[in-house]
Amino acid sequence: MKRKDSTITREGSFKKSVLLVSAFASFLNPFLSSSINLALPAIGKDFQTSAVGLGWIASSFILASAIFLLPMGKLADIRGRVKIFSTGIFLFTLSTFLIIFCRNFTFLIVMRILQGISGAMFFGTSLAIITSVFPPGERGTAMGINITAVYLGLSAGPIIGGFLTREFGWRSIFIFLVPFGIIALILITMKIRTDWADAKGEKFDWKGSVLYGFSLALFMYGFSKLPSFLGVICLFSGIITGIFFILFEKSVKNPVFDIKLFLNNRVLAFSGIAALIHYAATSATGFFMSLYLQYLQKLDARSAGLIMISQPLAMMILSPFAGRLSDRKNPGIIASAGMSITAISLISLCFLRENTPIVLIIILLAITGTGFAFFSSPNSNAIMSSVEKRHLGVASATVGTMRMVGQMTSMGIAMMILALFIGNQSISQTTFKGLMSGMKTGFFIFSALCILGIFASLARNKSLNRNS
Repeated sequence: MKRKDSTITREGSFKKSVLLVSAFASFLNPFLSSSINLALPAIGKDFQTSAVGLGWIASSFILASAIFLLPMGKLADIRGRVKIFSTGIFLFTLSTFLIIFCRNFTFLIVMRILQGISGAMFFGTSLAIITSVFPPGERGTAMGINITAVYLGLSAGPIIGGFLTREFGWRSIFIFLVPFGIIALILITMKIRTDWADAKGEKFDWKGSVLYGFSLALFMYGFSKLPSFLGVICLFSGIITGIFFILFEKSVKNPVFDIKLFLNNRVLAFSGIAALIHYAATSATGFFMSLYLQYLQKLDARSAGLIMISQPLAMMILSPFAGRLSDRKNPGIIASAGMSITAISLISLCFLRENTPIVLIIILLAITGTGFAFFSSPNSNAIMSSVEKRHLGVASATVGTMRMVGQMTSMGIAMMILALFIGNQSISQTTFKGLMSGMKTGFFIFSALCILGIFASLARNKSLNRNS
């Protein structure tokens, strides 16, 4: 009996260690992303960058992550999830350190791309590691806690990032993050000495990975350059290359993207589509609100951050509850309800004015956060519970890829709108009217996307029965 109790204790301790390391690493990316949004005006002033150029500070990271998430997820299934996870943390910390010494805009973008690649390595494998350790009855709760760490990063980013930017300059954000990366590496070394490679022995699909990355890069770059002729050419080239990629993957024994896995798994397919649409409809909200609060409402970075925290704070508070609820109830229904709440908030944001009361803005952002909380962890739980163990890395990477492609699509829409309403100009008093009109147009498009996403989320529920 004592031996059994000791085994249970060790198992519980190991689960807590895995969750701690995963949650700690999950804090890094969102903290940096939300901090960067507040630092955009300062970076733009430092490098004399246009509004579209500022968009690429976020988009370069997102695009790199989207390209590498799926290949890294598959590689983690083959080589070891913890190995890929820890390598990603190391590269993320290194690139964050190098940005401190950045002296031109090009170098900043290159380092942001490296951060995106490294982020794909640990963010794309964290859910797979959690799923490897936690059984179905505990998985939703664990994912809820992990996603809470994500939202804690989003919550702390505006406050800490806004303060650091105002008092010490935008580079101080990266100085602040370096010790966190080092601590994460120490935790991995000390706490996780087991690895999982359920697809060990399979050959990695390098050709498919390159073709996938090339098609996605062309598509997303082209999307961000619309409505220019170059944008149209790149967009259609990306679509054609993507078709070739799908045909190629059908002929590969161990493809990086198993088409059959999606065609035969309705839950995985529609949950992935729902995630893609949800992130496409919401991710540029922070970008727009940062510019709106600092340029149009004339607030400083710290004050804007304190207002923007209302969204991730609601996510952080409600995500554990939503995760636990998805262990007991149909996660598809919960996720659909969450997306409906998000749609209501986005429709309301379409009616913002230059003098909209700050209290109303805080309420609307909090409602957006509530919708996000009830969508994210239940949707992830539905995806990760719908696949076999040997596909956990790919499923985890699918969650991440849909998130990143959705974010890139959202930023692409935002950048396209800014190009149409402002052009290649710096944001100033003369362009404020264009910024306001463009932002409203963006929220209208995002509202329409979110309403479409509700139907995609509901479509998977025919196959998702928690009692089966």
